[in-house]
Amino acid sequence: MNNLLVKTGGWLVLVFLAFIAMVLAVDAGFAVHMGIIMSACLIGLWVTVSKADYAAIGRGILKALADPGKYDDDPVRWGIIATIFWGIAGFAVGLYIALQLVFPALNLGLEYTTFGRLRPLHTSAVIFAFGGNALIATSFYVVQRTCRARLAFPRLARFVFWGYQLFIVLAATGYLLGITQSREYAEPEWYVDLWLTIVWIVYAVVFIGTLIKRTEPHIYVANWFYLSFILTIAMLHVVNGLTVPVSLLGAKSYSAFSGVQDALTQWWYGHNAVAFFLTVPFLAMMYYFVPKQAERPIYSYRLSIIHFWSLIFLYIWAGPHHLHYTALPDWAQTLGMVFSIVLWMPSWGGMINGLMTLNGAWDKIRTDPIIRMMVLALAFYGMATFEGPMLSIKAVNSLSHYTEWTIGHVHAGALGWNGMITFAAIYYLVPRLWDKQRLYSLRMVNWHFWLATIGIVLYAAALWVAGIMQGLMWREYGDDGYLVYAFSEVVSAMEPLYLIRAAGGLMYLAGGAVMVYNVWMTIAGHERAEKPMTETPHNVEADRPIVAEPAE
Repeated sequence: MNNLLVKTGGWLVLVFLAFIAMVLAVDAGFAVHMGIIMSACLIGLWVTVSKADYAAIGRGILKALADPGKYDDDPVRWGIIATIFWGIAGFAVGLYIALQLVFPALNLGLEYTTFGRLRPLHTSAVIFAFGGNALIATSFYVVQRTCRARLAFPRLARFVFWGYQLFIVLAATGYLLGITQSREYAEPEWYVDLWLTIVWIVYAVVFIGTLIKRTEPHIYVANWFYLSFILTIAMLHVVNGLTVPVSLLGAKSYSAFSGVQDALTQWWYGHNAVAFFLTVPFLAMMYYFVPKQAERPIYSYRLSIIHFWSLIFLYIWAGPHHLHYTALPDWAQTLGMVFSIVLWMPSWGGMINGLMTLNGAWDKIRTDPIIRMMVLALAFYGMATFEGPMLSIKAVNSLSHYTEWTIGHVHAGALGWNGMITFAAIYYLVPRLWDKQRLYSLRMVNWHFWLATIGIVLYAAALWVAGIMQGLMWREYGDDGYLVYAFSEVVSAMEPLYLIRAAGGLMYLAGGAVMVYNVWMTIAGHERAEKPMTETPHNVEADRPIVAEPAE
């Protein structure tokens, strides 16, 4: 009972502090955010009071112990649902702002719905909400199975999930309200950054604690990828987020850096956010889920180790290639370019390792749509990690930078690599997490695959063409020495390509809608009557942690 009183009192204190901060706020945006935090604390208070087992408390029992013979999958289930929800939201906002480029009236004449405010909402929704939830959920799933142990700190794992959702809500509402640091992939203001830092430290504690209590002597390579993601993102976030707030009761802050040092810090963070958030941990997913779905061991475990250490060493130096032809010293630009080119080799080593895992099981590409998604994800990983180094070459960058080519490159990687490997992981996990025989419909997975694939091709191809055309038109000079095309003429020329891009985005969103229905019906326990396709069997009895037997 005392424990319940302490929890209730803690929630009440937090509600009071948030209310005081809201009343004393020096700007409206900060007041809104304090109101959101107060609401979150009230929800926490209500859940604490309403979910308490008062009969058990009366008998002196706070809560029944969890079954040590089963993995702690509640945070994983919540994470999968959050991944799907935020994914659809992010895709929908992306489609909307793509249409805004063709139909400016869709800005609606409101500050909250302008392209400038919705664009960071879209990027953060798909990267940090969709991608972040997928990574947290799958890391909790994978670390338990490969360590044969339950999560080290179950309550902290739940704090990580709900704390991360609060971060997403604060960041998203902040973008709409105009609260931003204007730093790519790091827009949230100082107090939201502080909250994320706390959540991330707790995440590291849970993950590392589970590794420490493992019953398997070996740490599987996927866990090394996840661990590097957790530790490096923490370092990047703290350094890039060093700011001085104008007021402790206001949203505005100023960076600790300035000028070219600020730019370099931003793109040291920005490129490594792509590296250690959108590449390394998704490779962890690949190294676990591809062998599991293919029912084959990873092609070369030694190659996976070389792949890991090569990426870890090389990626951290490549950020300056975002600052070609700027005030950054030329030697630093060249250093970033060289490391970016060298990155091509280990990246393709990882892609080949994933693809060759299907050695002896290539027929599954024809019969298993989940494997097909994984193979396509690896193909786009290979294409993106070739195109990235190519775009970092100064001569190419002089044409491509600031054009839609860069947007096409980013989306080919994000939609093709990150999206498809995440969809495949979701389809693998859902029947297992909810104890179902199989997905509601494997043929709907096939529909999702083709809708997404065609959508990506339309999207990327349109922006590749638009970007090259844009770069060439910008640099076209007449005999009189003046630019041939006005900026407005370049924009008008790209209109049909913007429409094709929007059509591709619509198809990708439609594929996501198919996934939502399929997952919903699977969780509800339905199975669609359809001609069977290959399905990887699930051994329920083997999917358990190792529990030490008491001595006789």
